[in-house]
This record gives sequence, structure tokens and C-alpha cells, in this order.
Amino acid sequence: MVFRRMSRWVIALPVALALAGLSGCGSEQPSTASGSGSAAAKELTVFAAASLTGTFTELGKAFEAAHPGTTVKFNFGSSATLAQQITQGAPADVFAAASPATMRTVTDASLAASPATFVRNKLQIAVPADNPAKVDELKDLTDPKVKVALCAEQVPCGAAAVKALDAAGLEVRPVTLEQDVKATLTKVELGEVDAALVYKTDVIASGGKVLGIEFPEADQAINDYPIAALAKAPAGDTAQQFVDLVLSQQGRDVLTKAGFEAP
Repeated sequence: MVFRRMSRWVIALPVALALAGLSGCGSEQPSTASGSGSAAAKELTVFAAASLTGTFTELGKAFEAAHPGTTVKFNFGSSATLAQQITQGAPADVFAAASPATMRTVTDASLAASPATFVRNKLQIAVPADNPAKVDELKDLTDPKVKVALCAEQVPCGAAAVKALDAAGLEVRPVTLEQDVKATLTKVELGEVDAALVYKTDVIASGGKVLGIEFPEADQAINDYPIAALAKAPAGDTAQQFVDLVLSQQGRDVLTKAGFEAP
């Protein structure tokens, strides 16, 4: 900053020092506001597939512990719905999807680049703990007396169900189509249906409220889960730091413990 020269006889040293101090404060403030955002970020918003609720909540707490002053907020739900929200301008820093197809909605809009696959997940048949309909295998779901819940086809768990049923050459008429895997599982937990096709991880997360039945066609309908920091992430570099945690050994340990498979 240049000060206009006044009479050399009236320059007061204390005034000059005060002005210099004010000048210094003024020059430092903009640099903090215009930084990358990683140091000043106080909130990190992560959009994640509903099936990641338990594991990402745990990883969010670990991230907060490693980054004092930062709060991780989650928006869990259908990957298809989350991708749509992001493309419509919802403020988010990280997107973790349950399928490459839903991630492409975001990358095709140039809102994320180079997503990384961090885990895989496959389906099981979920039945109530007492299995009243005596479901043992996938073809049992074709019995019209068996009430079945499926995810809607446009969401990843629904698309995987369609693949598995096609691979088995079976047609199932569900009594309900849900918008995410958690809602589908809830139908089983409440006894509103006899069976549902959900992820193995959701069966484990139920804590014994439902039983999981494996079936061979699930191997032909495995979902890869990609994650990416978003291009316009308000939290700046902090978004990539969360992605790095998910991709780390610490993140993998949390995820595989919950039943996810390594990519």
C-alpha cells in the first residue's frame, strides 16, 4: 500500500505504525477467503448410496476426529436420486454411488472426474427371521403366494435384481417397488412381505432382524461402487481427503467388515 507523502515535519511514528498494522490485516484476510477451502472448511457434505449408511457414518466420525473443526454431513438415499440432485445443483462435496451407471450421470455432466471403484456388493434374498413363506431359493419368489419386495429398476439394487432374475430365467411379480435398498429391507423387517432382494451388507446390518439366503445368480449381478470428489465441491481439497480415507486401508477394513467385497 502506498501512502501519500505529507510534510516530513508532521509524520508521527505511532500513526504510521498503526496504519501499517491495519494494512497488514487487510492484506491477510482476502488470502484466507480465497484459499483452496481445505483449511477453512468446517462442513463436508457427502452424498452416498443408502447401502453405505452404516459404514460411511463410521468413517465420517473417523474423519472428524482426524480433522478437528470439520463436520461431515451425509445425504443417504437412492444413487439415482442423489445423482439427479447433484446435476440439478444440490451443494455436495463427494458422491459415492452404488453403480457405475448412476455415477455416469454426474461425470457426463462434467461434475466429477476419474471416479474410483472402492468396493463391490451383491444380492441376497432377505426373509423375516422366522421365514414364514419357507423361502429357500430364488425360484421360490415366483410363487404368487409369496409376497416379494424389490427395489425399483432405475436404482442400482433394482437393476441388479433384474440382472439376477434374468440370469436365472425367472419372472417375479413384486407387491411393492421401493426407491432404495433400505426401504426395501424395511418391508421385510416389518413383516409386510415374505422376501426381498437386497444387498448382503444390508442383511448383515439388520442385526439378525432378517435372514439372508445366498443364490448363485447373484454372482452375475454384482455392483461396483464408485466414489469421486465433485468438481465444484464447496469444501475444496477436504472432499478429496475424505475420498482418500475411503480408499485407504482403514476405509477398506470398515467396509469389508460390513460385508462389502474388495474391488
